[in-house]
Amino acid sequence: MKQRLHKILASAGIASLRRSEQLIAEGRVSVNGRIAKIGDLADFLTDDIVADGNQLAAQQKRYLMLNKPTGYVTTVADPYKRPTVMDLVDVYERIYPVGRLDVDTAGLLLLTNDGHFSQKMTHPKFEIEKTYVAELSSPLTTRAQTLLELGVNLEDGPVSPAKISVSSRRRRKIKITVHEGRNRIVRRMLGSVGSPVVKLLRVQVGLLYLGDLPKGSARDLTIREVMSLMELANEVKDK
Repeated sequence: MKQRLHKILASAGIASLRRSEQLIAEGRVSVNGRIAKIGDLADFLTDDIVADGNQLAAQQKRYLMLNKPTGYVTTVADPYKRPTVMDLVDVYERIYPVGRLDVDTAGLLLLTNDGHFSQKMTHPKFEIEKTYVAELSSPLTTRAQTLLELGVNLEDGPVSPAKISVSSRRRRKIKITVHEGRNRIVRRMLGSVGSPVVKLLRVQVGLLYLGDLPKGSARDLTIREVMSLMELANEVKDK
């Protein structure tokens, strides 16, 4: 079945939808030996599609959940030769991280070769919630909690209201739920109200829980888990 070429590239894990369009616009993609144009249609199974000299082959869709340890960079490759999350998974398909966790943050990280799924999980309009357990260097005051629940302003703009649950009497351990994916956003939010993060663990994405998955280990998502995440994104969009 024919579909937009940039969607095929994204589904194959070549690049995001926007970046795939750029590759086509730059003349770096061909279909059946002809340089492709924006808006072209193709069939993944029957057409000969080449991007940057690499021929696309139909891949089985894979959806993994990794319990990322600290010290690993959330990228496919690192120019500084630091260990990446890809060092922790061994699969045939060409998968890549969905969103990011910074090097000092541990916990639930999704990986896939399905560009459509990746976009649903990361684009702000789908509002997929992420929950973290944060250990703080100083107690979270009730005033600071209120500020976070109303929405704080950071140097790159306002942040949507967070959900906060205090987990310790000394108020130095909390659960915080956000749905934005800006760089180090949880650390910056808590730092902005005077409670810098000492340790950060992501324990939930949408309806998916980290559970007892060992640190550094990965497992395939079930079909039900994938469908539940996709349905959740569609429900939010339709509101």
